[in-house]
Amino acid sequence: MQKTTLQQKIRGALRRFTAKRIALILLGTAILSFGIHNIHQRTAITEGGIIGLVLLINHWLGVPASVASPLLDAASYALAFRFLGWDFLLSAGLASVSLAGFYRLWECLPPMLPDLTAYPLAAALLGGVFVGVGVGLIVRQGGSSGGDDALALVIHKLTGWRLSRAYLFTDLTVLFASLSYIPFRRIAFSLVTVTVSSLLIDAIKEWNGGGGG
Repeated sequence: MQKTTLQQKIRGALRRFTAKRIALILLGTAILSFGIHNIHQRTAITEGGIIGLVLLINHWLGVPASVASPLLDAASYALAFRFLGWDFLLSAGLASVSLAGFYRLWECLPPMLPDLTAYPLAAALLGGVFVGVGVGLIVRQGGSSGGDDALALVIHKLTGWRLSRAYLFTDLTVLFASLSYIPFRRIAFSLVTVTVSSLLIDAIKEWNGGGGG
């Protein structure tokens, strides 16, 4: 009986994967990965959330990112699955595979935006727009692009906070802890990009009533 119930839950989640929903998740991962590859990585804008926590753990404890990152992501996904169910897990799985594919695509192509290293504020603002729009599209379809999103969605569900507040809580906590080894000037630009992205994610998710449209 338990097996049948599990199969029914999975089939029910799969039935909700319409062509439009899949297309929007793919579009979101394309926008997100494009911004991170062409802006964040080139201008060395540090991150909050899981990525920032990985860097923090690596610096102070010496745990390799290749070990810390999957462990933290797995813990976040397990927690999210507990509260958000199969629909979330399948959407997040699609987003993760798509994100890896688009990263690979951008890596095979030359840079498509000017190098903004000399203009860190512009890089922070534009980078925040790419991340906010990309993640916003993914989250609006019930998915997640990584452990950051999963953790923020759980906090949003448990506390009733706006999604932007949940993102800012996790990002700011990690960024302030990162002041222990990263200069304030670099953290300041990261604060700009995570604030912009958090507000955009919330706005896109809640646009026209939110949900998966």
